[in-house]
Amino acid sequence: MLRDWLAPISAYFGWLPDWLASLLIFLCALLLALAVQRKLFQVLTRVVEDKDLFWRALVSRTHGPLRLGAIMLALIGAAAIAPLTEAQATATQRVLSLCLIVLIGWAVHSAIDIWMTLYLRRFKLEAADNLLARKHVTQTRILRRILNTIILIVTAAAAMMTFESVRQYGVSLLASAGAAGLVAGLALQPVLKNLFAGVQLAITQPIRIDDALLVEGEYGNVEEITSTYVVIRIWDWRRLIVPISYFLEQPFQNWTREGASLIGEIKLYVDYTADVTGIRNQATEIVKNSHLWDKDVINVAVTDLREKTMEIRILATASTSGQAFDLRCEIREKLIAYLQQSAPDALPRVRTSVAAPHPLNGDGRTVNAGPAA
Repeated sequence: MLRDWLAPISAYFGWLPDWLASLLIFLCALLLALAVQRKLFQVLTRVVEDKDLFWRALVSRTHGPLRLGAIMLALIGAAAIAPLTEAQATATQRVLSLCLIVLIGWAVHSAIDIWMTLYLRRFKLEAADNLLARKHVTQTRILRRILNTIILIVTAAAAMMTFESVRQYGVSLLASAGAAGLVAGLALQPVLKNLFAGVQLAITQPIRIDDALLVEGEYGNVEEITSTYVVIRIWDWRRLIVPISYFLEQPFQNWTREGASLIGEIKLYVDYTADVTGIRNQATEIVKNSHLWDKDVINVAVTDLREKTMEIRILATASTSGQAFDLRCEIREKLIAYLQQSAPDALPRVRTSVAAPHPLNGDGRTVNAGPAA
């Protein structure tokens, strides 16, 4: 059908030199393909404008592959009727081969992206209990980046193999064979190491998106996991960039591995004369009246005796690490206020023993009591 559309164009330019006629035929075919694709995209956009977000995203993300496919069809039709020389036919065939390779890679990339977007619609990170959502979002994002990297490498290798001069590099890139592949493998060893670490991370999941971590002495939440590194949003809005292989080789703390709830610990140092029962009752009342407490654990106990003070430990749970931190601060502030107002004697004190002075005689000199009998 495309050939029939372009046949009048070939007859119209028949009086021109072959190379110029071929160029004009290809140009007319290209413009026709772009016009048809643009009109088709406008129609599809109007059809889905009132539908679900998924369908609008589907049309939007297939805009590029559809355009490339329309151009390929037009070029195939133009090549069939254009008066090409052998060199021109070879060049056209190579261009079409490259377009086909790019189109296949682009289509696979778009299909993976659309499928994963549809898959993730079932999970909400904003939910209160988002452990399952974080698990699936982490796996999906890591696998998507790894698959996109593989698609890029395979597409580039296939494109290089269409050229005789660089075909061996494409084979080396695709099959990791030959000297060029060996050099590339050694040069890309850190990248490949992190790439495989990303696969293992997606399967074992020691960390997930939005997990609360303590890494290198810094506390923060996992903001992004790429195929080579992890971005951690620190509590003061700084970003800590860590290679993804770090989480398979180095120890770190994950505060939300199985759940977000945490036990907050407060240590209070008071005098030995302090009323432990009164402090326990006050701490329990503070925790129970706080909206940050998740109504799970509360415990008050004397955990250590020191030279001048005794240590009282208060434990209380909260739903998240941030709420646990705020709950600890609230307990400290209110307990200090209670001790200052109601039990000031419970605050730590320093005791000093002072020896009694010797009696003085009338002129202010010390009286010598003499040897004891």
